[in-house]
Formats: sequence, C-alpha cells, structure tokens
Amino acid sequence: MIKYFAQLKNCTDASTDSSCLTNLPSVAADSTKVTSALSILFGALAAIAVLIIIIQGIKFVLSQGDPQKAADARKGIIYAVVGLVIALSAEAVVRLVIGRL
Repeated sequence: MIKYFAQLKNCTDASTDSSCLTNLPSVAADSTKVTSALSILFGALAAIAVLIIIIQGIKFVLSQGDPQKAADARKGIIYAVVGLVIALSAEAVVRLVIGRL
C-alpha cells in the first residue's frame, strides 16, 4: 500500500501516464466555478431572508395592535435579519478564503 501511494506521489498528470491511473474520477473544478456556485447559493439565501422580512413586516402591520401578533412578527423580522447577516458574512468569508488560495 505504501508503494501505491509513493507511486501516486510521483505522478504529475494521470491523463497521460498510464502508471498513474487510479480509477478515480477527475474533477475539474476551479475556484471560479466554486465561487460562482456559492454566490448563487448565498444569493438565494439572501433573497429568501428578504422575502421573510417582507412577509413578517406585512404581518406586523396587519397585527392591528394585538401585542402577541406584533411580537411574533417582530421576532420573525429579527431572525430573518440575523439569517441575512450570516449569509452575507459567509459569502464574504468564502470569497476571502478562495481569493487567498
């Protein structure tokens, strides 16, 4: 087994060297593909959070002075804002880390 890993360590391009074939699929994902996929994911999460904020804002307006309904809507807005901040922060961290690679 050690001989197998030593052989793989010396491989530079498995597509041209038949002794380097590992029967593993080759993955051609570069940082731009990962960044764009994660941007789409975080963008969708941010859009959902904004949609929840709008819905909870409407519920807050329509609570008609009922303290329980207003409190529930206010909590929903706070949770959605926290989720939005986390999604935006996660995207910033991912862009920073991928930019440093």
